[in-house]
Amino acid sequence: MKRTEHSQVEPFTTKDGSTIRELMHPNNIGSQKQSLAEATVPVGCKTLAHRHYGAEEIYHITAGTALMTLGNDVFEVNVGDTILIEPGVGHKIENTGEGELKILCCCSPAYSHEDTELLE
Repeated sequence: MKRTEHSQVEPFTTKDGSTIRELMHPNNIGSQKQSLAEATVPVGCKTLAHRHYGAEEIYHITAGTALMTLGNDVFEVNVGDTILIEPGVGHKIENTGEGELKILCCCSPAYSHEDTELLE
């Protein structure tokens, strides 16, 4: 069994400026083909527009309200919403709520800085 205790995982900042806590990743827990992270975006902040060439990504909103930019589409997202981000598609998310925005981010293959291109 491979298990992660949330309190034991140190957060870090990704290229897009969000704070990430890797819950499962090949580099730390031994998942083989994907990663699962919790991202936190403070009130009034947004990630930098970016894309991943190799990774398909899924965002699942667990707290807060945000404005999601996905390619040319801009739309509001709320708790419980899930967004598929296909490889190569530019995206960013802006916290428009009154509390922290929390997102579960799943990448396959696993997230890497090398697969992330900043667009702004």
